[in-house]
Amino acid sequence: MQPVPPPATAPPTAADSRIHDLDALRGFALVGILVVNATYFASAFHGTGLPDPAFTSPLDTITGSLITVLFETKFYLLFSFLFGYSFTLQRRSAQRRGTRFTASFLRRLAMLFVIGAAHAVLLFTGDILTTYALLGLVLLALGPLRPRTAVVTATTLLALTATGYAALGVLQAALGPERTLDTAAATADAHEMAALLAGDPFQVVSAHLRDLPDTAVLLGFFQAPAALAMFLFGLAAGTRSVLAGPPLHRTTLRRIQRVGFPLGMTGALVYAWAEADGAGTPYEAYALAVDLLTAPALTAAYAATLLRLLHTGRGHRLRAALAPAGRMALSNYLGQSAFLAVVFTGYGCAAVGQLPPLAVLTLSLSLYAVQLRISARWVRTHPYGPLEWLLRAATHLSFPPWHLRARHRCRTDDVK
Repeated sequence: MQPVPPPATAPPTAADSRIHDLDALRGFALVGILVVNATYFASAFHGTGLPDPAFTSPLDTITGSLITVLFETKFYLLFSFLFGYSFTLQRRSAQRRGTRFTASFLRRLAMLFVIGAAHAVLLFTGDILTTYALLGLVLLALGPLRPRTAVVTATTLLALTATGYAALGVLQAALGPERTLDTAAATADAHEMAALLAGDPFQVVSAHLRDLPDTAVLLGFFQAPAALAMFLFGLAAGTRSVLAGPPLHRTTLRRIQRVGFPLGMTGALVYAWAEADGAGTPYEAYALAVDLLTAPALTAAYAATLLRLLHTGRGHRLRAALAPAGRMALSNYLGQSAFLAVVFTGYGCAAVGQLPPLAVLTLSLSLYAVQLRISARWVRTHPYGPLEWLLRAATHLSFPPWHLRARHRCRTDDVK
């Protein structure tokens, strides 16, 4: 786990800022994950290819389109990259301690899978933790890859997956121009799902169980290949200690921005149009292929922009705001789902289908601001977030300290 961040009034040392950059990137990724996941909590129509009939005003459409363009399929890629990067830090830490890394990492993945499975059944079927746990086994097997080989493998994986989607679009076009989406059936199913989510807790769980097979297909055929590719990019970057040495040269970061923003935004617009008007058509498959290839570029541009900001004159303040949330990202991720479940399902207010997109976005950003404050207060007295503490205990088969002792600091090489 990373060391406790210094006070916001004093900039960190050069060595400390490198590891806090990793935390800040993870804290930044949390807001994108939250904004996207909230749209799925708020409407049973999201992800069906159909607009929610309750929210069709121009403002609703614009807000939904902006979320699709700027957030969807972008921030889980950043989380995935950081997972791969952190894998190299954990491996180095085990080597320095003289402990067996494979066994501890397997225990870590097992606990991550258990937490993710509970999350999927009780709170949110779009859980990514179970996918990470399974892909972590692949990452463990590919861990010895050299950085160049890891990058080539990741790029090839993205290209092959995109080619598969493009071929699917060609096949669909050859079979006929009709949409494959049954609008009437999808609408009825969404209304039924909304009714279950607004019911009692048993109905909420039954809705999640019912939705799990479809979600698993989406995760397996779209998110998993992209996440694994980002694992490998993170593996390559971590092996070379990109974020642990001197800061990346401004020229390099500017080049990433110059390429990543136009390329990534173009792909995002293509993807957004398919989401809004191309569901069930060959264009949807083509758009997915384009997004697989371009979303990592926009993710990289976002990361490069944040890294540049972190190393400006007041960057230490931004780092101090984001890093604590990133240190306890697992707890914050599950906390987001718990809060949204209370707001939108029968666990609490049952507001599914009742809040317009702009209200959902405002709620998400407000929750994120609260999480930043809570995280900053928590890390002053605790070395780990609650779920990070549990995950670490399972990983090392021992109970880590719960409270910070006087002058106690967590080791910088024990990054999650």
